Amino acid sequence: MENILIDAGPIIALFNKRDAYHQKAVDFIKTNPYRYYSTWPVITESSHMLDFSVKAQLNLLKWIDRGGVHLVEFSKDSLPRLIQLSEKFSDVPMDLVDASLILASEKLNILAVMSIDGDFYIYRNIRNQYLQNHFL
Repeated sequence: MENILIDAGPIIALFNKRDAYHQKAVDFIKTNPYRYYSTWPVITESSHMLDFSVKAQLNLLKWIDRGGVHLVEFSKDSLPRLIQLSEKFSDVPMDLVDASLILASEKLNILAVMSIDGDFYIYRNIRNQYLQNHFL
């Protein structure tokens, strides 16, 4: 089974039936047997954007608890790299969520991402590789 990183946009779409990407996200998850990885900043942003429904937020957390997404842990030692990435791509700009996904890519050697954002063709990891967006 291949690994893929998942960004906030598709996660939000999965748990919001009114989202324009909802059906595409559901179909992608059903037809692509990836092992999904993400980060706490992604989950925090997703939960915040789902604040219209406590049920949607709980469904997200239950999905994670069931193994729908594996979370990549970072420590304080990760801060210099997160800062470096944010400074390097400040003209885009890169936010904490995107920086955390690049850091997860470096940590797990994953080059695939599921995102509704087009910025991942710009961002490069420490090996000067960009993430390939398999969703758009």
